[in-house]
Amino acid sequence: MIDDTATGDAVPSGDNDDPKASVDGLASERERRLAAVNALRSEGIEPYPSGYERSHQVADLVARYADLEAGTETANQVSVMGRIVLMRRQGKLIFITMRDGEANIQLFISKQVTGDTAFDRIANLDLGDWVGASGVIMTTRRGELSVKADDVVLLAKSLRPPPDKWHGLADVDRRFREREVDLIANEEARRVLRSRSIIVSALRRALEHDGFLEVETPILQVIPGGGFARPFITHHNALNMDLYLRIAPELYLKRLIVGGLDRVFEIGRNFRNEGLSVRHNPEFTMLEVYQAGADYLGMVDLVEHLVTAAAAALGIDGLVDAPDPGQSPIDLSTPWRRASMTELVREVTGTDVSLNTERDQLIRMCEENGVQVEAYWGPGRLFAELYEATVEHRLWNPTIVTDFPVEVSPLARRRHDDPRLAERFEVIVMGREIANAFTELNDPIDQRERFEAQAALKALGDAEAAPVDEEYLRAIEYGLPPTGGLGVGVDRLVMLLTGMPSIREVLPFPTMRPRD
Repeated sequence: MIDDTATGDAVPSGDNDDPKASVDGLASERERRLAAVNALRSEGIEPYPSGYERSHQVADLVARYADLEAGTETANQVSVMGRIVLMRRQGKLIFITMRDGEANIQLFISKQVTGDTAFDRIANLDLGDWVGASGVIMTTRRGELSVKADDVVLLAKSLRPPPDKWHGLADVDRRFREREVDLIANEEARRVLRSRSIIVSALRRALEHDGFLEVETPILQVIPGGGFARPFITHHNALNMDLYLRIAPELYLKRLIVGGLDRVFEIGRNFRNEGLSVRHNPEFTMLEVYQAGADYLGMVDLVEHLVTAAAAALGIDGLVDAPDPGQSPIDLSTPWRRASMTELVREVTGTDVSLNTERDQLIRMCEENGVQVEAYWGPGRLFAELYEATVEHRLWNPTIVTDFPVEVSPLARRRHDDPRLAERFEVIVMGREIANAFTELNDPIDQRERFEAQAALKALGDAEAAPVDEEYLRAIEYGLPPTGGLGVGVDRLVMLLTGMPSIREVLPFPTMRPRD
């Protein structure tokens, strides 16, 4: 029976909060590890071999032997690989904790089994090294699942020590610059990225189950259409022409509807040349869905279905914890509240204000709420800006905000009973927009007039206004059927379902300024 109650000497981490000590210590530690690499090669041992054949992933072994009694040694031979996260030596025994993916297993190494030379080589391994090990499955007296190793092979020598496994990286900025280092020590960061993958898969499965076809549309576009945003510009040398990174795939997806693909969706990257914040990153992931025969009310049902399906995939039923423990949980139970923009502005301001309100009063109310008004804004833009300044940040539980002005909805169908309003809604949760949808404008004459109005705004200095897209106009002249469209901000949905306060937490590699 194995006694693992003694801790022995643990190998320390190389992370240090003192910047000078950290830099000096890292330099000397790296030199020591480089010397170890050279020593191994002088012995004919390659510290970076080409591969390793393992029989199991650690998580599979942990699940399979979860009920193995303490102090049991099996005859089951396995081979595993992983990163060393903890080492301790006790006389002629070495205990190594290694991580493979999301599970840890202990390697129990005895000099009696490995022999002196191999034992000494194993003792010279460092935290952060990748190793492969073969041996039999066992548990120690304390019930620690272990591999009683008869062979341990170095698979990749780590030249830099990992961060402290209890604290990770102390510098928040460094966490996002060196995401791989953050992930080594930060279980929460790994949890969020695993959750992101689960959410995206759940969205895809739900749409495919309902007969939607996943497609891909151009990222490099001649005209940046489909939304209000300043685009990134690049240059194609062979064609000697400027191109734009897409701000949205919308117009291309609707051209596929014209072509007879009745239900399509795309999960992909969009790019907007705008500032950074806890809710904004210049490149971000969107889900866009289009369904022939549907309208914006059908998109209400669809977005509720997609969000609750993604939540269910994470085991969330109804309530989601807020990022701040002092905040109320978010109730995802459907149906969500539906309210018009006019209704919400009146609730918050206590003023009978609408699109019928005099322009001077709308301007005054905007300025009183911190909105910098542009001279070319019409009543629809003024009212939309007033709503954003006074209402949006107050909406906590999911709210379907309807009846946006046509002036800020150039691709949405007009309401038949009030042509100043669009058949459009946004989903707001915790003061953030996570989805936008409308009945698509399929009248090519009206669409041309809207594009031309946008072009006029662009000429007046609105950098976010869209140009006239003749290719799209030509396409819908062949006939775009009645269609409902929905866009879901995947990054913000992940923030919501994982309880993260910043978009940087849910992106593997957020955009950062250069170090110097």
